[in-house]
Amino acid sequence: MARRLKLARAGAAVVGASVAVMTAAIPAGADPVSGHVDDHGYTNGYHVNVGKNYDDMATSLIGFQVDDGSRTELQMYCVEIDTRIDTQHGMVEKSWDSYPNPKSPFHANRSKINWILHYGYPVVGTEALAKTLTDQGVKVTNGISDKEAISATQAAVWHFSDGKNLDEANPLPKGPMDSGADVVALYKYLTGNDNVGIGEQPTPALAISPADATGVTGDKIGPFTVSTTGQVTKLTTKLPAGVKVVDADGKELTSEQVKDGSKLFLDVPADAKEGNGTFELTATAGVDTGRLFVGENYAEQPTQSLIVAKAEKSEIVASAGAKWTEKEVSPTSSEAPPTTTTETSPVPTTPTSTSATPAPQPKNTSGALAETGASIFVPVLIGVVLLAGGVGSLLFLRRRKRA
Repeated sequence: MARRLKLARAGAAVVGASVAVMTAAIPAGADPVSGHVDDHGYTNGYHVNVGKNYDDMATSLIGFQVDDGSRTELQMYCVEIDTRIDTQHGMVEKSWDSYPNPKSPFHANRSKINWILHYGYPVVGTEALAKTLTDQGVKVTNGISDKEAISATQAAVWHFSDGKNLDEANPLPKGPMDSGADVVALYKYLTGNDNVGIGEQPTPALAISPADATGVTGDKIGPFTVSTTGQVTKLTTKLPAGVKVVDADGKELTSEQVKDGSKLFLDVPADAKEGNGTFELTATAGVDTGRLFVGENYAEQPTQSLIVAKAEKSEIVASAGAKWTEKEVSPTSSEAPPTTTTETSPVPTTPTSTSATPAPQPKNTSGALAETGASIFVPVLIGVVLLAGGVGSLLFLRRRKRA
């Protein structure tokens, strides 16, 4: 290992990071934690000798600040000894399977690395570590110091992540002899038979499914199913007056009652207007010890991979919502149903007599004939006159003949 890389590692520092948390639109969970290395605030151990070309390696407990408003700070160890830390390069949380070097011993030994982190420093304090060694019959000098604990824990991690072995005869090229013995004792404990491995822990998550729903007034809209590996601490709403977050029985819920698997509903009153609203859950969850962080765009710009030495609590957030319309009102029984008109063919009328009865003529009271038609007495009168004239002519001719 080149000396310039060793000096660069000596400057490894607190990792400042930001938690980019998505509010669930699908089932949604927490996005991976992301951030970058900071040159300030790191805690140094001693330089250790872990083999040829690696005989003066700086050890550090690297800080990792979570930028979620809580100023939470994690602590990290290096798991990639041959790659330089790039303080300007972003990092992102990854699963163990995403470790960037496929040929690294990390893949075969990652559960043992996780055991070291859970039973080494700083998860276990220096007094407890000293007692563990003493109980095993190992002599320590004036207990275990922070610098000794950092040096031994980092060297033990490198043993499994990079195949580097601590030189037990000359463990600390620049450190005190007594500290060297303590470092060797703790290193042997962390890499020995007691180390049975610890598997990878799940990524903290919070999700609400579905992210949105629809319904009508007077109904409970849902269910919205909650999935989380953390503890729900806050329930906030942006809902119109009268709309509530309830359980299946219609009982209004508080954050303490929301758990993994809970089913939530939006209870919309029957007299509500068409509208929409959302609710939001906040949960606390730890970025657990043993979580891996890899450089973003590692293929183009590699930076040293890191692993969480001690978990801290952080917050993750998810939200969901619904839209509703007014329920249509059905006609009541007191309202008369609409009338339906049915067309039928007319039935012909059968006459009761073969002679039609003449319509009566209007009575003329003025002595004149009606203007609209001749009277029936006109032809009768003419006939009478003609008949009288004929009879008179016949009588006249007979009298003349006799004379």
